[in-house]
Parts: sequence; structure tokens; C-alpha cells
Amino acid sequence: MQAAVYYQPGGPDVLRYEEVPDPKVTAGDVLVEVEAISIEGGDTLHRSAGDTGSPDQGPHIVGYQCAGTVRAVGAEVTRIRPGDRVVTVGLDGSHAELRAVPEAVCWPIPAQLGTREAACVPIPFGTADDGLFEFGRLRAGEVALVHAGASGVGIAAIQLAKRAGARVLATASRDDKLERLAELGLDHGINYQTSDFAAEVRRLTDGRGADVIIDSVGGQVLADSLRCLAYRGRLVSVGQAGRQPAEPLDVSVMRGNNQTFSGYFLGAELITGKRAYARIAALLSDVADGALRVVIDRTYPLADAAAAHAYIESRQAFGRVLLTP
Repeated sequence: MQAAVYYQPGGPDVLRYEEVPDPKVTAGDVLVEVEAISIEGGDTLHRSAGDTGSPDQGPHIVGYQCAGTVRAVGAEVTRIRPGDRVVTVGLDGSHAELRAVPEAVCWPIPAQLGTREAACVPIPFGTADDGLFEFGRLRAGEVALVHAGASGVGIAAIQLAKRAGARVLATASRDDKLERLAELGLDHGINYQTSDFAAEVRRLTDGRGADVIIDSVGGQVLADSLRCLAYRGRLVSVGQAGRQPAEPLDVSVMRGNNQTFSGYFLGAELITGKRAYARIAALLSDVADGALRVVIDRTYPLADAAAAHAYIESRQAFGRVLLTP
């Protein structure tokens, strides 16, 4: 099969498009002919830092999330059949023509949902949903602040928080992105390039702050979020897209305001039980029914994966960037 691979971690230019052996299918695996690959923030982080596998023994195939048609299943697979359309997640292997993954991380795609759209759902929508409700305990009438509002997680979180009856604030790097987010339910947008987001959140909430903050940026943004977290507020870290060193959180401030901090990784939830799997299945149905929207910025051929990664890292994207084999 053909795949986008790297041998040593680095910038987008380390990705090469070449022929590699087909994946092996074990008893519990599903073999998928990939039709759409949604590039996740973790994909670019792993490519740049070599966080998974042993890239010095390459080739290493990066990639969390993709969708396609099942070509074969292992002897112990019970729910999925050849010919089914599925969306899959995993720590690597999506940037390829074929992918073998455990049945436990395969979701059937609803009949009325396109494969490209389905490829964009599990990680961003699952992360946003759990971050807001399972860990953030967001309730109707509360204020939610979503950092990186134009990202996949951000776009999902804005829609989910608005649907739950929250007042939704979000940050982004450009005013035009914030204007587009208003069409998805954003109540107040904050351009972090031109204003102090924490001060602006306090202004918009009459000094009270946000009840729930979803942060996928990390670094100083995470630390500064304490300045606009409400009394008994919940700060949930779902990523570190800013690639800045972790900044210490002032626990004394959090203790004094009865605030809580949670780290969240969807993969851990999928490993430890069936709850997250069921939630993602429900979110796929919501997207299929039009209750939630997937936003696709642009699509590249898999052979141009390096260009697609470079585009994502330029921070120009609004929504998902896809690859197609």
C-alpha cells in the first residue's frame, strides 16, 4: 500500500509518500480501505516530536483518525462486517491506503452521513463532549469559554455548549474566524492577538468569569485561564497545540476559589470502558441528523500530506483538513 511516512521526527517536510507493507490483521482487528483522513493536532505533534513508535526504525505512519470501507475482519470480530463503512481511531496509522485497528475503536457510519464528514467526528466531538459535560459538568445558564474556537475541538465545543443552553465565549486568532463561529452558536468572540482574553472574559461576565474553560492550547494560555475562571469553575485541558512548555497552575488560587482542574485524553476513556464509545456513536447520529455540523476547510491528496501538515501549522485553517488516498 501507499502511505505518508516519516523516518525521523521533524517539520512537515519529513513526510514522504511511498510504498510500505500492508498492515497485519489479527483476530480482533478490522482492515479498512481508507477513503478520508482527518488530520488531528496530535498527528502534527507526533510527526514533529516522534511521540509514538520508534521512528528511527521507520518508516512510521502517523495519524489518529480516518474513515473508509471494511475489506476484511479477524476471526474474533463480531459487530463489523466486510463492506461496512466505518470511522476509526488509533494512536497511529491513519495516513495510509489501508489501516488495521481493533473492532473496539470502529464505529459504523450512519447511512445518511458522508464518509468525509464521519472521518471528522470521533476525536474532536468526543473530546469536546466529554470535556464540557463529563469532566466540566457544564449546565444550562453557565458560561463556557472555548480556546482555539476555530479548531476541530473548538467548533464542536461551541455547538455542544450552545445546544446545552450555555452562554458561549471563544478565542481565535482572527476576526473573520470569530465571525464564522457566530454562525455555529458563538455568543462572544475574543481575538487573542489584539486583546487580553482573560480581561475580556471578565468584562463580558461582569467580573465573574467562565464556569467551564476548555483549553486545547496549553502553556501560558492554560495558566492565564485561571485569571478568568469563575468561583467553583472547572478548567479542562484537552491538548497542548501551542507546543509551549507547561506553565504551573497556582493551586492556592484554585483552592481559595474552590476551582477544579482536569486533564482529558479521549484514548484513555476508550481503553477503560464503553461509555465513551457510546457517546461517540450518539454524536455520529447527531451529525448525520444535522443537529451538529462538521466544518471541512480543505482536502489534500494523501501524496501531499506534507503540504497539508504545513497548512495546519500555519494556523490558517478553519475546521478540519482532510487527506484522501
